[in-house]
Amino acid sequence: MATYQSIKYNVDYGGNAGRLMPLSTFTSDGSDATADFTSGIDSTYKDYLFIYNNIHPETNDITFGFQVDTGTNTNYNQTMTSTSFFSYHREDGVTGVSYATGGDQAQGTSFQNIADSVGNANDEAVSGWLRLFEPSSGTFVKHFMACSIANMHSEGAYNPFRAGYINTTTAITRIRFKFSSDEIQGGTIQMFGVI
Repeated sequence: MATYQSIKYNVDYGGNAGRLMPLSTFTSDGSDATADFTSGIDSTYKDYLFIYNNIHPETNDITFGFQVDTGTNTNYNQTMTSTSFFSYHREDGVTGVSYATGGDQAQGTSFQNIADSVGNANDEAVSGWLRLFEPSSGTFVKHFMACSIANMHSEGAYNPFRAGYINTTTAITRIRFKFSSDEIQGGTIQMFGVI
């Protein structure tokens, strides 16, 4: 019989069987402008998974996003093309699924939105995951997928999906997460290598 200890990193995401190897954890001290992972993204693992838990913003109704860079660069302005849609269920019973205009990029260099309309009340935050596929490839562009769940500033559950590619064949070595304004005031982000 398997125990939690023996199976806790044997996780299947998106039909790709693999084990998750914990590499690094960011824990907010309540006044962080960004959450940066500047080491550990290399050719050791084919893919990398980032799990963000209860990321709480300082400001109401803002966007949570990421951007990457290569080598020792710290501009975080790599070119991306992405797509975006979301589902929601508000507390007043209104539901829907929609394309997220403004949640995508067409060869843009901005931070990629992975959750918007995040509220800053005590019962509001964002959690989810981002998978970065083969960031060390020197041949192909780098694909990504993200799925989040957030408590909207307008009182409801909001489930954004984002996917796309980073249009560089240079190895990605670092990633930054941040809100569109002000600080990260709570939560953790864990980085895993996917075997």
